[in-house]
Parts: sequence; C-alpha cells; structure tokens
Amino acid sequence: MARPRAENPRTKFTNIRLTEEERAAFEEAAATRGYKNVSEYIRFLHSEHLGKESSRTSAIETNARAYPKSLVKPFLTTDNGEILWGDSRGYLFGKAKPNSVDLIMTSPPFGLVRKKSYGNEDADQYCDWFRPFAEGFHRVLKDSGSLVIDIGGAWKPGHPTRSLYHFKLLVMLVEEYGFHLCQEHYWWNPSKLPTPAEWVNVRRVRVKDAVNTVWWLAKTPYPKANNKRILQPYSKSMEHLLKNGYTAKLRPSGHDISDKFSKDNGGSVPPNLLAIANTESNGRYQDQCRAENIAIHPARFPTQLPEYFIRFLTDPGDLVVDPFGGSCVTGVVAENLRRRWVCCELSEEYLLGAKARFVPTVQPLPKERGVPYEIASPCARPVDEEAVPLFEDGGAQRPASMRKKATEPKVAAE
Repeated sequence: MARPRAENPRTKFTNIRLTEEERAAFEEAAATRGYKNVSEYIRFLHSEHLGKESSRTSAIETNARAYPKSLVKPFLTTDNGEILWGDSRGYLFGKAKPNSVDLIMTSPPFGLVRKKSYGNEDADQYCDWFRPFAEGFHRVLKDSGSLVIDIGGAWKPGHPTRSLYHFKLLVMLVEEYGFHLCQEHYWWNPSKLPTPAEWVNVRRVRVKDAVNTVWWLAKTPYPKANNKRILQPYSKSMEHLLKNGYTAKLRPSGHDISDKFSKDNGGSVPPNLLAIANTESNGRYQDQCRAENIAIHPARFPTQLPEYFIRFLTDPGDLVVDPFGGSCVTGVVAENLRRRWVCCELSEEYLLGAKARFVPTVQPLPKERGVPYEIASPCARPVDEEAVPLFEDGGAQRPASMRKKATEPKVAAE
C-alpha cells in the first residue's frame, strides 16, 4: 500500500554555506541534543524561536488587560509633554500606542537591601517585579528607539559583597525580551560620599562606591544615534597637536595613527564614563518643596545625564518617556530640548514638588557645565606597606579599637 501523501511535504531545499568548523559545531550540537542530522536541529531551533515569540505576544496581551489606561490620569500638561499620575504600566499597555516611543530614559527604584522612601524593590525579587515593565517597554519602543536605564548597585546585607541584581536585570532584558545591549555607560558621581561607611571608613576593606551603571539597550542592533551631538572639549594635548601638527606613525600597540588623526572635528568623542557631580542642593525645585513642606525626592539624577542621552539618541519632536518620573528631571530636560515627553509617577507628593520645574515657567537647563573632573592615578600616595598591613580576616571583625569602644559601658551625663 502506498504511503499517503503528506499535507505539507518537505519539497523545498535551502543551501547554507558553512565553514568546516561551523558544520562540525552544528553536527555536534545536533548529536548532543539527540537529533539525527543538522536539518532536524535547525527546524527545532526555528520552532523554539516561534514559541518564544508566541509566549511574548501572549504575555503582552495578558498585561494589556491587567493594566488599563485608567491606572494613570493627567497631572500637568506643557507645550511639549505631560505628567501622568499613577502606575506607568497603565500608560505602557493601555494608553501608549505600540512602536510609538523614541527613547525611554529612566532610573527605576534600585534593588536596595535597605528600604528607601520612594519604594525600592528587594534585590532578590527585582527581576520578577520588573518583568511587566520590560514587556511594556518592548511594546511601546520603536525599532529605531532606545531604552536607557540608570541603575545603582547594592551590597548584600551584613557582608562586604555585591548583589548581582542589576546584572541579572540586564541579562533578563537581553535573553528573555530580545533587547540588544548597545553599550554600557558608567555614571561617576565625584561628589558621592564614601559609602558604605562600615566597609570603607571603619573596617577599611572596600573603596568608595561612586558609580552607577547605565544600560543602553534597543530592540535592534541599530537604533538611531550620532555621537557628534555630544562631543566634549579637546584636551590640552590634543589642542596642541591640532595647532602644531602630528606625524603619522605606527604605535607600539599596533594602532596605525594616520594623518586624519590631526583633523579638528569640533571636539572629542566622549568615553562611556560620565563624570557628573550630583551636588544641586538649592534651586527652584528644592525651594518649592521646602516652602510647601513636600518631601524632596531622594534619588534625583542631575539634568546632564538625561540631556546626554536625549541629545545623543533623539531628534526634536521625538517622544521621550520616563516611566519612573520621580521629580520629572527627564521631562524638564526634554521640554527644553523640544522633544515631546511623558513622565509617569506613582507618588502625588513627588509630583507636587515636580510642578516647580514647569510652573510658572519652564526651568531652563543650567548654563554652567561644571568643571572638568580628574581621576587621580592609582597608588599616587607613598605608603610604607609594613606600617599598613593587610587585614588578614578581610574585615570579618571590626578593628580592635572599634570593638573596644562598642563594648565599653555608657556613662550617663551628670
């Protein structure tokens, strides 16, 4: 009896050109997973990819029902943007159109082990808490758009070791939600106090924690960008080179420095280390909060941080969204730079303070860019190593002088 004809027979062929090494790797992977040949293995990979896309779509539809637009309501409107009061997931799933946002610039509550007033999430549960937002970001972001997340690290409770929560968040966004890591940035706050004091000042086994990671991600490897928008002044040595010329030559490192190196491009390309002091303690926002007895948001980033990414990654008229708006620093920067914008914030108290950035007039961006900061060369101070021995226990116990003070009985004042 003849075999019945298949409804969807495999009658088509696709040739894939592979190197010997690539073919061997495919064959090994197929055999390891129990497939008879490379063709079956490739079909498995294709089916797995479709399954992931299907589950992602299903999750988005579920979240769309769970987070209607009624979760947010208008709080303040400007010429270019608006502040929404409420759960930003209502905006991401219920109010915003898919593929409509050019830049998500935000600083979510950090996964700190010690609770802050603005409602930070525990480090261990951080990724689970973040998942609906990740779905929403993927839904509203354009293929040409970018997602920028400023996020600080955390120390494990009672130990001089670091939590991995912000790295786990990055891996989750890339592997589970299909984002691409375009580049990591590091925001160095030169004015940061030496914390955590226990490990830095008391036991002396760690150094000052003064850097936040800033993940720049996108839905494709090629979001729109232009680093000529964010050039920094040339160094004194580069200014001298441009004035006096440069002899093209091969460096010992192997880099071939051509005569094009001496071309004046109007400034140098900045590094991915952003030195911005967060020292603003007075200003319209703080004055308004103090006058109205409103809580000042404890985790505001300086205006130069969103300005850098807004200029770098968007054009005037583009839409910038901050789903964790806080005191709406992102919004006032976008307003000044003629971008459309939306800031969402759960806390009405923080928004009452944020109004001062826009009413009666929009607070302008600071004209003073701050002085250039220098990072001292490591080990620049002379030291007698014999007089400064290492702590053999790695700081497991406080120094003897501190332990003595802690155990001494307190004498009441007469």
